[in-house]
Amino acid sequence: MQISLNIEHLRADVDLPSMRHVRQHWTSDPLKDIAARVCEQLDKVGLRQQLKPGMHVALTAGSRGIRNIATILQTGANWLRTLGVHPFVVPAMGSHGGATAEGQLKLLEGLGITEATLGCPIRATMNVVELGKLSDGTPVYMDYFAAEADGVLIVNRIKPHTSFTGDVESGLAKMCAVGLGKQRGAQVFHANGVHGMRQKITPIARMMIERGNVLAGLAILEDATESTHDIVAVPAAEIGGHAEAELLERSKTLVARLPFDQIDVLVVDEIGKDISGTGMDTNVIGRVRIPGEVDPLDPNIHVIVALDLSNNSQGNGAGMGLADLVPAHLVQKVDFGSTYINHLTSGLIGLQRGAMPITLSTPRDAIAMAIQVCGQSRPEDVRLVRIHNTLQLEDLWVSPALLPDVQNNTNLELGEVSEWYGLEETTG
Repeated sequence: MQISLNIEHLRADVDLPSMRHVRQHWTSDPLKDIAARVCEQLDKVGLRQQLKPGMHVALTAGSRGIRNIATILQTGANWLRTLGVHPFVVPAMGSHGGATAEGQLKLLEGLGITEATLGCPIRATMNVVELGKLSDGTPVYMDYFAAEADGVLIVNRIKPHTSFTGDVESGLAKMCAVGLGKQRGAQVFHANGVHGMRQKITPIARMMIERGNVLAGLAILEDATESTHDIVAVPAAEIGGHAEAELLERSKTLVARLPFDQIDVLVVDEIGKDISGTGMDTNVIGRVRIPGEVDPLDPNIHVIVALDLSNNSQGNGAGMGLADLVPAHLVQKVDFGSTYINHLTSGLIGLQRGAMPITLSTPRDAIAMAIQVCGQSRPEDVRLVRIHNTLQLEDLWVSPALLPDVQNNTNLELGEVSEWYGLEETTG
């Protein structure tokens, strides 16, 4: 059924402000030799004593855009091969990719993760094995191919979660509980909302480790520039435990933030599942949009405009409900079946985040309307920031009202006046 949006007449008579480019500076000390660090860490964690020639070992690959992930997985597979072990990769991404094996393979391909780049097989399925039940009756599911393997190496980035806070958030335990659980496991994990996630992430991971032949974890830390800051092997007994909790605390000191606490309008060039599980990182934009959960105190952003959906998101418009205004172009790229199965699998956590924002004809219309409704009576007073996405925060564009803040921040470098690039190319 064709639906007419009937939005062509919805326009704000507002001029877009002149914008200045701003460079945000962070201290960055990226790893110089990724492959050497992977091998060094795998040697330290005692896998040589656990593995025997002829064994089959699965490595996990998620749906996020992690810098150097193909190199890390390829190096891990090569290291295993030197021991006479047969490595293979499994997509570990819950219900992403439209909850199909084909969709998950396509997501990995978009991240540069293929059999050709890795030099080992990728085995994708949505079938799971039930490993057992927690004391409250919660079933624990594991990817069929991973469960059948002689061992599993959990590979994932450690970072703050976009839905809850705790000792363990997004990382190795989550890759076990949600990623390897496929759609059924993800649905179980999200069934009791944020409280259930916080309480169950470690018990689910622990059962998977004990009954699913998990050998160890390979934790990736990224700094504010998205560079690989460190790679640390974690013994299986410490996944979801003290070692992972310490890595989470390290990651929180490294992550990028917006340099302003008060923003009237935030324009985000692209959102996407490859950028964040919620399309936009909730820790960056200061919004969680989960019933019963309180948003962070900062940044306080009045209106968010999302201009486009990343190509690597494969039509998954996850997190579009975190935006207030979008152009028709973004909506036309959304695969609603893939998007909705992802949000419905998340239960209460996903409902508001999957909602359709107010849609206007063009990117310019969306930005102008945001300026008109943001709560500032004078357009020249609007504190407007534009970013490429919530992963890339080194380069910003700001309106004149924010220039005093920029000049008073020694970590910000003010650049030249910038044009409003890209608005015509993405019209509806």
